[in-house]
Amino acid sequence: MATRIAGADVQASQFLTDSFQRGLAHWNRERLEPTFPTADWQRVLDRDVRMQRLEGGFLEELREEVRAEAAAAPTDVEGFIAWFEDLKASGPGQHDALFPWLADVANLDQLRWFFEQEAAGEAGFDDLVAMTQVKLPTLPKLELARNYWDEMGRGNAKGMHGPMLDALVETLAVDPVIENTLWQSLCLANAMTAMATSRRYAWHSVGALGVIELTAPDRSAATARGLRRLGFSDKERRYFDLHAVLDIKHSEDWNREAIRPAVSEDPRRATAMAEGALIRLRCGQRCFEAYRAVLMA
Repeated sequence: MATRIAGADVQASQFLTDSFQRGLAHWNRERLEPTFPTADWQRVLDRDVRMQRLEGGFLEELREEVRAEAAAAPTDVEGFIAWFEDLKASGPGQHDALFPWLADVANLDQLRWFFEQEAAGEAGFDDLVAMTQVKLPTLPKLELARNYWDEMGRGNAKGMHGPMLDALVETLAVDPVIENTLWQSLCLANAMTAMATSRRYAWHSVGALGVIELTAPDRSAATARGLRRLGFSDKERRYFDLHAVLDIKHSEDWNREAIRPAVSEDPRRATAMAEGALIRLRCGQRCFEAYRAVLMA
C-alpha cells in the first residue's frame, strides 16, 4: 500500500514506524554511552551488527526519497554552493507555519510540549560534528574543529551549548525521554546519528550538519520570541537567542571552509552532501507536520 511521505508517494515503510524508531533510538543511546568491557561483548557485537544492517536499510530508504532531487544538484563548486544556500528558502519544511504560531500564539503548555519533543530528539550537534570530522581532508576538518570549539564554549563550561539546552529542560520542567517522543522526532535524531557514525555516509553528514546551520536561525529566533512573549528571561532564552545569531556565521563559514574545498577536490561529494541535506530537511518536515497535527489541530 502506498503512503504519502514528505510530498512523494512511496511504499509503506518498515522503518518509518513508531516501533522501529524507538528501538533504534534506544540502541543508539546504549551504544554511544561510555561504558566498560563486559564478558558478553561478543553477544553485544552480534546485536550491533544486526542493528547496523537495519540502520543501513533505514538510511538507504531515506536516500531513495531524495535521490532524484539530489542528483539534479550541480557538482561544480559555484553551482553547488548556490544550490545549497537556496535550500534556506526552498528546501523541504522551510517557512513552516508552526514557527510563527509558536512565536505569537502558543501557550506555555504547548511550548513546553514542543520543546520536550525537540529536546528528546536532539542528537547532540557537538558529538555529531566530532564523529563526522574523523579523517576528513584538512580544510573541512579544520572548519568542523572550529565549529566544535564554539559548541564547547571555546573551553568555558558556561558557554557550552549542550548544558544551555539542559538548563532550559530544567527551567521548563519537561521530561525529554524516548517513550514520550513522537517517532518523527526520533527519526530525525536517528538519521543524523546514522550519517555521523558511519564513514560511508560521512559526506552526507557534512551536508546534513551544514544545512542545520543554514536553516536553524529563523526557527531559533521564532522559538526565542515565543519564550520572550511568555515571560522567560534573557538567561533562560539564551540557547535559542544564541543560535538565532551565531548559526548565521557558522553557516557562512561551513559553506566557505568545509563544503567549497570538499567539492573542489571531488565533485562526487556534492551529490552526497545534497542527499544528506535533503534527508535532514525532509526529516525535519515530518516533525513539523506531526507537531502541527498535535498542537494546531
